[in-house]
Amino acid sequence: MRIELPPTVPATALYQFSIAADPPAHFVVSKVLLYPDDHINGADPDVVRFLKEARLPILRWPGGNFASGYHWQWGIGPVDDRPTVPNPAWEGLEFNLFGTDEFIAFCRVVGCEPLICINAGDGTPEEAAAWVEYCNGSPDTLMGQLRAQNGHPEPYNVRFWEIGNELYGRWQVFWTTPDGYLDRYLRFREAMMKVDPNIYVLACGYGNEPLSDWNMRLIEGARGKLKCITDHILTGGAVDANTDPIELFHAFMGYATVLEERYSRLRERMLAAGIDEPRLAITELQFFAHFVGEVKPDGKLAPWTMPSQDTISEALYFATIANMAIRLGDFVELITHSATVNHGGGLRKERERVYANPVHYAHVLLSDLAGGFPVSLQLSCATYTTSRQFGHIPPLPKVPVIDPMAVLSPEGNLILTIVHRCATSGPIDLTVRLDGFKASEVEAVALIGETWYDRNTRDNPTKIVPRKVPASLKDGNTLNITLQPFSLTKLVLR
Repeated sequence: MRIELPPTVPATALYQFSIAADPPAHFVVSKVLLYPDDHINGADPDVVRFLKEARLPILRWPGGNFASGYHWQWGIGPVDDRPTVPNPAWEGLEFNLFGTDEFIAFCRVVGCEPLICINAGDGTPEEAAAWVEYCNGSPDTLMGQLRAQNGHPEPYNVRFWEIGNELYGRWQVFWTTPDGYLDRYLRFREAMMKVDPNIYVLACGYGNEPLSDWNMRLIEGARGKLKCITDHILTGGAVDANTDPIELFHAFMGYATVLEERYSRLRERMLAAGIDEPRLAITELQFFAHFVGEVKPDGKLAPWTMPSQDTISEALYFATIANMAIRLGDFVELITHSATVNHGGGLRKERERVYANPVHYAHVLLSDLAGGFPVSLQLSCATYTTSRQFGHIPPLPKVPVIDPMAVLSPEGNLILTIVHRCATSGPIDLTVRLDGFKASEVEAVALIGETWYDRNTRDNPTKIVPRKVPASLKDGNTLNITLQPFSLTKLVLR
């Protein structure tokens, strides 16, 4: 059925869809699916457009907490034959409209690599192995034949597979202990790699605690069967009306300095255990402080004045984590945000309108670093300190007020990205002196918020987007620029 709206009605109005019988009758409608005329395999074209704009390299699915109770067979075959089941992680129902085939199609239209997080909660090694075969098996295998019957004869060749999500947490379906996960990891990995020995397997690490007993047991017990451990950087803890917002903002902005040291120690432990070329994958990342209690008229903090996922703060936070990952060389090999739409990740959808949070534009700016070669730099600047702990973020001593990264691009340009992460220092006049590189011109763009809680909205979706800012170049080797507070700046020296 096709429904067309008259051209005279407002595009932003709300509409009601109903099915009526004439004469009146009693009937049951099992399902109604409404798709806009320009949908892409059921996906919103604006979501696809934004993810293409960010040159998204990899996308993780199906979760998240949802993965620990998800059975992939529910999401394949004709949509009308797929079961409707209780959502295993959140309230409500799961209609299984978006399954494996839809996910692969979505990744292909976006132009990114798929990462599948398998159900190591109430799932089984045999179920996971069948999933690998459905994605990667030839049409003459049992599951490959099923994929072909569903309209996809060619193997998907999914490389990245993550064994479980946060299974250390009691919020997961069939959570477990360190020894329990080690057992699951080895059994799932063996079954999956029997089907396809070329897949790349990620082990579920303990979130925000790289040196936890969970990780150490995994490293010692798996040894030659382990290469990559995951981390989820979701922290911040409970805050209330009496919390100092600047202290909270500064804690998040400096968390990467702590992670850099913790990850370095994790790498040493993995090497000492005989793991050649150890790797870490950050498979979830976002602000995770939660406001509790009542809002006070004279309070220091309110839910709408917090540094949160939809504010400029998340963009700056992501950039500091990315800079940290680059500084660690090849140890941190991938980062996936959490998640994609309306829950961190960068995109919002309200009343069929899609717009981007500031962190999406941080993804866009930093995507220019892809394929580049990190360049060493020396930094001299002021510092700040914090005095209290927020979740896994301890009090921080002497955090530099700016966080810079320098990369030589494949085209031979020098790209600098700089985070202004201090809420109290005001604009910073920065001088960059180049050693061994002569620039003919400079282009400067910045993502700037007026406050740490500045955000885009449906009514003002482009309030915070990359805009050109002034920068001066002298003699090809000295650059001057003023960094505004709450900003991520990208400089391209040609």
